[in-house]
Amino acid sequence: MTRAKHILFALLLVAGVASPQKGHAQVDYSNDSLRVVNAEWRTDTLEGFYLKRYQFGEGSLFCSAQYFCVIEIPARSHRKLAFSHDSIRATVSQLAQKSNAFAAINGSFFDMSRGNPVCYLKIDGQTLGENTPGRHDTVNRKYYQHATLRLQNGRATIALPDSNRRWEESLADSNVMTAGPMLLYKGQRVPQRNDRTFVTHRHNRTALGIKPDGSTLLFVADGRFSHRAEGLSLNELEMVMQWLGCTEAINLDGGGSTTMYIHDMPHDGVINYPSDNQRHDHEGQRPVSNAILLL
Repeated sequence: MTRAKHILFALLLVAGVASPQKGHAQVDYSNDSLRVVNAEWRTDTLEGFYLKRYQFGEGSLFCSAQYFCVIEIPARSHRKLAFSHDSIRATVSQLAQKSNAFAAINGSFFDMSRGNPVCYLKIDGQTLGENTPGRHDTVNRKYYQHATLRLQNGRATIALPDSNRRWEESLADSNVMTAGPMLLYKGQRVPQRNDRTFVTHRHNRTALGIKPDGSTLLFVADGRFSHRAEGLSLNELEMVMQWLGCTEAINLDGGGSTTMYIHDMPHDGVINYPSDNQRHDHEGQRPVSNAILLL
């Protein structure tokens, strides 16, 4: 283990106390875990997985309104995960339909103008994206490149890379996606930096988590609709993923990219309320570079 990784691992053992979101007063979140755990989630039992949804009313969770959608894939499910990429960008539903996927969420970060991934992406052995270097640091990875998804036989594992941005190139896996930051690692919340609005402000969020029994959660939180879904800071997202039972979790691309799709469901399969059209409906999908599919 490298020195950088030792430092990261030491930080992970410290469960950070959530700092108040910039622009929000310090509040007591002690009862919010019970609100998430005891919520009467609307649950649909589908073939090989569950779809769970819940609307938290205005002011009821983190002193805000929230709308969450969760796909839970049991460890013994016959469903398998896969990655998809389109060099010219396509919506999550288009990427899913192209691969005959049953469900999908948006994946990792990409260049909005060029459409190329800005985090490492390898699909079926073909490298499609690299961790873009920083302006002044071309060796270490950016803070949103500090977690890696590896698919093996359609099952996800989450890895903690070292600081070298080329670490993923040494992996023998055929399907690898880097994103971040890491949210949960070995059951602990990962301390987040507090100097980026990407971290401290509330936004739509997409995440993938793994429970101790091997079940996988695909999670989306809508945002940018203050009376229906304000969105989450990364500290709040960490807490929610932990309350949902995950011990490992990775943050994916969010904001206007956040989308959940399920085949043959209403609204052309769009489950959440993507915000790229700035309206609270199901029509606001953003064309993205890549997605995580459920086959």
